[in-house]
Amino acid sequence: METIIKKITDNEIENDKIIKTAAEIISRGGLVAFPTETVYGLGGDSFDPAAAAKIYAAKGRPSDNPLIVHISEFDDIYKLSDEVPEIAKVLADKFWPGPLTMIVKKNNRVPVTVTGGLDTVAVRLPSHKVARKLIKESGTFIAAPSANISGRPSPTTAKHVIDDLNGRIDMIIDDGSIEIGLESTIVDLTEDVPVILRPGYVTFEMLEETVGEVRLDKALMTGVKGNVKPKAPGMKYRHYAPKAELTIIEGSPEKTVARIEELVKEAERKGQKAGIMLSEENFDKICSDYKLCLGSSSDENEIARNLFACLRKFDDMDIDVIFSEGFSEEGIGQAIMNRLLKAAGHKIIEV
Repeated sequence: METIIKKITDNEIENDKIIKTAAEIISRGGLVAFPTETVYGLGGDSFDPAAAAKIYAAKGRPSDNPLIVHISEFDDIYKLSDEVPEIAKVLADKFWPGPLTMIVKKNNRVPVTVTGGLDTVAVRLPSHKVARKLIKESGTFIAAPSANISGRPSPTTAKHVIDDLNGRIDMIIDDGSIEIGLESTIVDLTEDVPVILRPGYVTFEMLEETVGEVRLDKALMTGVKGNVKPKAPGMKYRHYAPKAELTIIEGSPEKTVARIEELVKEAERKGQKAGIMLSEENFDKICSDYKLCLGSSSDENEIARNLFACLRKFDDMDIDVIFSEGFSEEGIGQAIMNRLLKAAGHKIIEV
């Protein structure tokens, strides 16, 4: 398959042509990678079971891993569910359009291929201008996971999408680097109390301030195991992982730096090329040709924006092992550490 790659520019007429072409591909059952404010998504018609099957095949994604349905305005949620709780409107008024996904009971219009066999559907109203225009122009809703090979770090640039999916999908819309860099927060609204299934840019504290009591799903720490169907993307399977083995080191800055230096020397004695992922505050404390800076510990947004790009850079550098410092789990830090822990297979050293 030859993949069409088109770049968004300042020329609105050309941009409209790009979006129209992409919408036509979606409407005839094809797949398009497109930018959102979180990460690049891989989209297909949410009401077409064959399109969902193509998404799973292109990504190599397990078919019990649900897809998120992207809509262009709030009232669209009622076309996907006959049981939308009042709290959904409260959350939408505060966080939509934006990086929040809500899980509600699905209706019969939504194919089970999209929901991973569940009776619920994950719904999001993105804020990215290109994404919103594409949904409206396509005349349908767009089911879209991240536009990468399953298990790999999520794509925050079009190059990441091209590296993974060129030749596997119909079209890629290139709009440069993504604003947020982490996938949306997912909250389950089918329980008595909203449950966070995946942390993201919309934090626990922000949700609690808006609706009162909120819970964190226990599987955030342990993962979904066995034959249990995951209720949301990112819960059951290996995600966000670079090719090299990743280990997180947590402790005081001094002890963390000292332990990373020891681990790097051990790896080098074994003939391994060791990559190091550090905050700006610790970056100059270690000498290495293979270190990357995530950003300042005081700027969670910067760390979130750089995380997946850094993990992919290590792949390009043919690194054998990666050592990363840990970060505070306050605010967006909870989402950052969730992705790091998933990428590391929960391999963590406390010092």
